[in-house]
Amino acid sequence: MTEAAPPRLDPALWRHRPGIDRLFDALDVRQGATRIVGGAVRDALLGAPVSDLDLATRLAPTDVVRRLEEAGLKAVPTGLAHGTVTAIAGGLPYEVTTLRVDKETDGRWAKVAFTGDWEADATRRDFTVNALYADPLSGEVHDYVGGIEDLKHRIVRFIGDPFQRIAEDHLRILRFFRFSARLAAEPDPAGLAACTARRNDLLTLSRERIRDELLKLLSYRNPAAALAVMESAGILKTILPEGGDLARLAGTVAAEERAGVPPDPLRRLAALLPEDPDLAAATAARLRLSRKDQARLKDAATPGAVPADPRILAYRTSAEAALDRLLLTDDPRAGAWAPRLAGWHRPRLPVSGRDLIAMGLAPGPQVSRTLRRVEERWMETGFPAERSRVLQLARDELGLR
Repeated sequence: MTEAAPPRLDPALWRHRPGIDRLFDALDVRQGATRIVGGAVRDALLGAPVSDLDLATRLAPTDVVRRLEEAGLKAVPTGLAHGTVTAIAGGLPYEVTTLRVDKETDGRWAKVAFTGDWEADATRRDFTVNALYADPLSGEVHDYVGGIEDLKHRIVRFIGDPFQRIAEDHLRILRFFRFSARLAAEPDPAGLAACTARRNDLLTLSRERIRDELLKLLSYRNPAAALAVMESAGILKTILPEGGDLARLAGTVAAEERAGVPPDPLRRLAALLPEDPDLAAATAARLRLSRKDQARLKDAATPGAVPADPRILAYRTSAEAALDRLLLTDDPRAGAWAPRLAGWHRPRLPVSGRDLIAMGLAPGPQVSRTLRRVEERWMETGFPAERSRVLQLARDELGLR
């Protein structure tokens, strides 16, 4: 396929990065051996911020490592068998991958062979909008599969036969919807039909891979449209059989926007689930969330009104969990409390059981029970930090002057 007359990106988008020239010299950019690839090119064409900079190169992986080390740059062989080396330049990571073609695939992993052919490398990728390359110095964009046109029309399209692309890597089903959400794009009908037909392939994937892809999808500004298509295709139930409350998700997304709160994928996952802490805990465990995130998801799914002072709920659970409940219940106080909770740290009760004993309370179980009542008073009075005030609360609880 011949390349159409391409647009050019402004190299200033990345040339300001520390150590970038040394990295480019090490990878023979001036000789045409290495180009920027994938998301950075796509986002630059969209006028979106460019964050991670991935590089594709004709150089063999061992040559990449050697050249980086000779240039005084750190080389981390993160996936050498698949041609991937992480270069560290100016304190920033860059994923450098040798051009490759798939030799064997099983839907989860691939055996690859390295090549010097840019077009062959492009045609093994998932979607046309992700198979774009740019010259790091001139900004010239190279498009072998029609990605520029699809990006212009906001279409997420598999490269080649969608069924074949999915057979190579089953995770591409979820990536299809994630990039549809990312680009606010209409799903390509042929791709949607293939994803629907092969949805049970997702059951072969690890829970971690499904979790990561689902949380990425939920992190976009408004994932509801893509999730609605997933639900109608039977794909959402395949990966999240516990729930799929899209109306509640839409309400939470709107509540976040009104409160000026950034999208939070874990909160949005909670919105998709019923208010059932046991079910949320089971879902969190199945998706292999961290212990902290498991606790937060369970707290978010625990029904109940948020106290007049949301810090009381934050004290009992966490500041994140309190904000989750405000937003999940569309509480009108969310906008006012969001910045306060964001900078809130759980205070420590400034009195102890020893203080109660010094006031005359006999040692024993009643000390801890009384201390809990003092703690309740302390929370209800706004968490005063002054020890003298809290000691007075303790005296009041004991009936002392």
